[in-house]
Amino acid sequence: MNEKSSDEICRLLLKGGCRSVHIGGGEPFLNFDGLLMMVRKLKKAGIRLEYTETNAFWAADTSENSKSEEKLKMLLDEGANCYCISVDPYHAEYVPYGAALNLAELCEKNGVDFFLWKQEYFQVLSKLDSEKTHSREELEKSISKKYIFDTARHYGIGYGGRAVNIEDEFGTAIPADRLVEDSSPCRNLLSTGHFHVDMDCNFIPPRCTGIRLPLSEAVSGIPSDKYPIFEALYHGGIYALLDFARQQGFSEKAGYPSKCNLCFHIRHFLSKKDFLELDEDHYDEALKYY
Repeated sequence: MNEKSSDEICRLLLKGGCRSVHIGGGEPFLNFDGLLMMVRKLKKAGIRLEYTETNAFWAADTSENSKSEEKLKMLLDEGANCYCISVDPYHAEYVPYGAALNLAELCEKNGVDFFLWKQEYFQVLSKLDSEKTHSREELEKSISKKYIFDTARHYGIGYGGRAVNIEDEFGTAIPADRLVEDSSPCRNLLSTGHFHVDMDCNFIPPRCTGIRLPLSEAVSGIPSDKYPIFEALYHGGIYALLDFARQQGFSEKAGYPSKCNLCFHIRHFLSKKDFLELDEDHYDEALKYY
C-alpha cells in the first residue's frame, strides 16, 4: 500500500464504522517501510491496531548484526504493540519455527504483547530441527500422513486459494448437481465481522479468495447488475452460480470434494470472461500449487 491508498482506506473504514483492524498479508514484514507507514496512518486516523500477523521470518537471525529488535522498537514507538506469530506445520515448510520462538523472546524482552498461533503446535514440531524448514514429506513422516487434513480441521479452515487442489486428496468427489441441492445464499460475502482490504483498496470477502469489490462500493452501496457473479452467489448461492456458468459454457468435471471447491473452479472459468469482481491472476496462480 502506498500513502495515497492508505489514506483512502482509512477514510473509508471510518466511514463504514470500522474502528479497529489487524494487519496481515501475505507477510507484512516483506515491506517494512510500508508496514511502518501503514501503522502511522492508522494511528493518525484513530483506528486501533489490534495486532500484526507475521510468520517471524525476519526474526530468524539472532546475530549481533540482526535488526530484528530495532524494527520491533520502531513499530512499538508508532503504536504496534501486539503480534500474532504464526507457528504451525503449514508455515514450517517455509519458515523455521525457531524464528517464532526468537520473536516471542524479543517481544517479552521489549514489553510487546504477542500470541502464538497456535502454541500447541510446538509440541508436534519439537521433533524437528527448529532452525530449518521442512518439506511436506518430512512433516508427514514426523507428524502424520494426515497432518494437512488434521491441521485444517483444527483451525476450522477450508481448502481455498493456493490449497484448492489439495482438497482432492482428502475429500470424496461428489457430482455438481448433488452439491448444489441444498444451496443457500452466500450472505457471508458481505460480512463485516471479518474481512480484508487489499493494497488496491478492494474489499475482499472472508474465505472467498479471488472475489474483490471496490471498498468504496462496499461501504456506500454496491450497484445493481454491475457484479453478476457476486450477485448470483449473494442471492442464490452456488446453485445460482452453477446455472449462470453453464449458460456461459461451463462444463463441470465428474465431481468435486465440496461446494467451495466447485465454486472456485466455476469462478476460475468465469474469470477468463472479464467479470469485474473476479481476479483472473489469482485463480491461475492458486492452481499452480500442490
